[in-house]
Amino acid sequence: MSAKVNKSVTVHQGRVFTMVTENITLSNGETIDIDILHHPGAAAIVPLFDKDTVILIRQYRHAVRDYIWEIPAGTLDSDEAPLACAKRELTEETGFSAGIWQKLGEITPVPGYSDERIHIFLAGHLTPVGQNLNKDEQLSVHKIRLDEAMTMVYKGEIQDSKTINGLFMAGTSALCGP
Repeated sequence: MSAKVNKSVTVHQGRVFTMVTENITLSNGETIDIDILHHPGAAAIVPLFDKDTVILIRQYRHAVRDYIWEIPAGTLDSDEAPLACAKRELTEETGFSAGIWQKLGEITPVPGYSDERIHIFLAGHLTPVGQNLNKDEQLSVHKIRLDEAMTMVYKGEIQDSKTINGLFMAGTSALCGP
């Protein structure tokens, strides 16, 4: 099944994404208008301090008007490889670099209205190098036992989808141990 794009209009060009309205004809013959956020993609990192401890950040997100628990992440720069973005973001947000990297997978967090794909990586053998936050980032760095982080997910204290996915993906990784 697919859709034929009849018309596409850019509604907004923002700093990070572009919003378009497309008139499409679905394979069942129905013609509808849909709004889509075109996003350059992102990389997210599950940083393991050791096999039992993950680094999470508590970051202010104005869209939800609160601080939330997250794994470090950031938007891909133009023509930037996902791993390069992950390495940059880990250092910027946590002040650590990693000696071991493993790609865990990709997620599409909101396919109903966005084409964003988030590449999720596991990072290990962390070394402190100094944090370098962007001017719009308000966050604190926390070392949390991996089992405690999973309990936070089950209790609803962690609600961010990339973080939940990353923690579950990391739990199946050989770097986390048996």
